[in-house]
Amino acid sequence: MYGTIWALLPPIVAIVLALITKEVYSSLFLGIVVGGLLAANFSPIGALDTIINDGLISGVADAWNVGIFLFLILLGIIVALMNSAGGSAAFGRWAETHVKTRVGAMLATLLLGVLIFVDDYFNCLTVGSVMRPVTDGHRISRAKLAYIIDATAAPICMIAPISSWAAAVSGIVDESVMSGTELFIRAIPWNYYSLLTLVFVVGLTLLRFDYGPMALHERNAQLNGDLFTSGETGGSAEDVASHPRSRVIDLLLPVLVLIVCCVAGMLYVGGFFSGVPFAEAFAATDASVGLPWGSMIALLFTFLYFFARRLLGFKQAMGCITKGFIAMVPALLILTFAVTLKNITGILGAADYVYGVMDRASAGLYKLLPAIIFLVACGLAFSTGTSWGTFGILLPIVTKVFPADSTLLIIGVSACLAGAVMGDHCSPISDTSIMASAGAQCDHINHISTQLPYVLTVAAVSFVNYLIAGFVQNVWLCLGTGLLLTPGLTLPPRA
Repeated sequence: MYGTIWALLPPIVAIVLALITKEVYSSLFLGIVVGGLLAANFSPIGALDTIINDGLISGVADAWNVGIFLFLILLGIIVALMNSAGGSAAFGRWAETHVKTRVGAMLATLLLGVLIFVDDYFNCLTVGSVMRPVTDGHRISRAKLAYIIDATAAPICMIAPISSWAAAVSGIVDESVMSGTELFIRAIPWNYYSLLTLVFVVGLTLLRFDYGPMALHERNAQLNGDLFTSGETGGSAEDVASHPRSRVIDLLLPVLVLIVCCVAGMLYVGGFFSGVPFAEAFAATDASVGLPWGSMIALLFTFLYFFARRLLGFKQAMGCITKGFIAMVPALLILTFAVTLKNITGILGAADYVYGVMDRASAGLYKLLPAIIFLVACGLAFSTGTSWGTFGILLPIVTKVFPADSTLLIIGVSACLAGAVMGDHCSPISDTSIMASAGAQCDHINHISTQLPYVLTVAAVSFVNYLIAGFVQNVWLCLGTGLLLTPGLTLPPRA
């Protein structure tokens, strides 16, 4: 079954079950079991060995995953410290007097997400921890908060020239075709899904309109004050302490230090402080090392700062270590299962199957290839839960299919990147979506089911744009078409 369509069955099983049962842990586990059985030719002993050794142990022992797990834990501790010291409560009090409306709260969340463009993991958790008190105060459902966070994480990183995503793309592209950085920058105006997602979020917010499952969550939040509607809850007002001497700076300063330290950590790992140029340092960095570096320094600063301000005692601060870790346990568990499922999908040769499909399609459907590449990237990222893995598989194919330095090459690359973001954006096993759920402290399946109609709406407009782009190849005409279509789809039906 290696390298056949059967290689995509395990993630499909996990995704379908998760959406039907609304329970993510058992769905991911059953997907892993199906993958293990396929990989071992239905031998129970072989399947168990594959699941444990090649799936779980390999995933948890991987250096990248360990670094991301550590970053999650450190960030959870920082958030717990800010909550216990009263920083979050102080920011909530400030927001009550300065952010007057629900629209303002959602636009402020969107703006903060746009400003934190360096890394999607960092974006999700930081925006969530800062904006939760504001959105809770305006009765914005946690599902809506999770969607806005997710919509300004991967889509923003994919159009930011200075980000961990830009570095990853630049490192994959064959330099003999074109400079990876130059190719990434030239593809930005053609990245319809990322650009139109931002337009779509602004349109929904300004029109005060929701549809699908999100409408139920928003209506429940506004009328009943129920921010969760169903599923697991977390981060209620009782978890956030109020201190009479706490100020807004007690939340903003640790967050700003965290941002500066994480950027500095990524540059350090890339060799910037050893003489490597800025852009090359970002291209050579390892986010799984740089982010824990920065967050560890920020954590030490946060401890010392709250001690100096006498907002926390030593025992109370040490208790935040446990609180922060516990708050991240659901995200860590889902990530562990998701990584295991990805490993087993790799063992079954999903990448080779997709490579063969793309290679066969390239000969007879040349002008339609951007749209086809977009769909393939969407499907692969959705079923595997990784956008980086998706463009890692597809970019080498795309750069060989189109002539070097041609407009179609740029369109094809952007279609690949846009599709990878789209699939990653709505997949239940996507690490970025898991981070968005953790940042908003929202039930993960609620987050996926409520944002899926929105993601599909923008994906449909993007697909039409790539169909047009393959023939017209005019960036402004195609982008204008997408901008006209997207707000029209957000308009509520008239009575």
